[in-house]
Amino acid sequence: MLSYRHSFHAGNHADVLKHTVLSLILSAMKEKEKPFLYLDSHAGAGRYLLSSEQAERTGEYLEGIARIWQRDDAPALLAPYLEVVRHFNRAGQLRYYPGSPLLARQLLRGEDKLHLTELHVSDYPLLRSEFHKDPRASVLRADGYQQLKSQLPPASRRGVVLIDPPYELKTDYQDGVSAIQEGYKRFATGVYALWYPVVLRQQVKRTLSALEQSGIRRILQIELAVRPDSDRRGMTASGMIVINPPWKLEQQMNALLPWLHQTLVPSGQGHAFARWLVPE
Repeated sequence: MLSYRHSFHAGNHADVLKHTVLSLILSAMKEKEKPFLYLDSHAGAGRYLLSSEQAERTGEYLEGIARIWQRDDAPALLAPYLEVVRHFNRAGQLRYYPGSPLLARQLLRGEDKLHLTELHVSDYPLLRSEFHKDPRASVLRADGYQQLKSQLPPASRRGVVLIDPPYELKTDYQDGVSAIQEGYKRFATGVYALWYPVVLRQQVKRTLSALEQSGIRRILQIELAVRPDSDRRGMTASGMIVINPPWKLEQQMNALLPWLHQTLVPSGQGHAFARWLVPE
């Protein structure tokens, strides 16, 4: 239980997709003056050293962020995300990968709030040390799913919730959906972003079906595959399910995905799309 460490996978193609989507959501939220809450249910360690034994063992970042972070032809829509990556790698060498909490910390304003939770016994102290001087942030060692009950609705009535579980347990697929349903009851106008891996397509189909039957409207699905679906072990694709997405997000991702797919997957395998799972 709780053996998953994101340090093995930091900066891979799934992180690139997830953090591209997250950066666009947070940028859109800042277009209104009123502050908002960023809630990260499974925040991880926050920062990942790409020369660590774990990252070097898999080398997944080499086929992810390493392929795009210094490209001079990167679309302008990627600027918020890539600027954060460069902020943590100012010497021009790719040494660190900022996870979603650090991405949010850099993109949020002084009046916005962060609520971060992590259960892993090793990752939680690292996360806490990253944020101990940030008055905007609360960092808890707690069940991330329960935060959608205890923290919503936020006082500002504006918020972004990222649910990014490790999927160590098969129940994480249903737990993510259940957490969204609980949060939505309390805070129907919030933006909810659920990350999912494609290891077995049937598991993803069950998640999508549960969301379609939930009665929730305005559900956008964004997916990037680096290989065709397979029965073999290993992640072939990943995606983001976004409820109440900013109005430009579908258009932005459909503009970005061809470049991302071509750059991350030079062989052209797999696919990329942004489409409405449940419309307005």
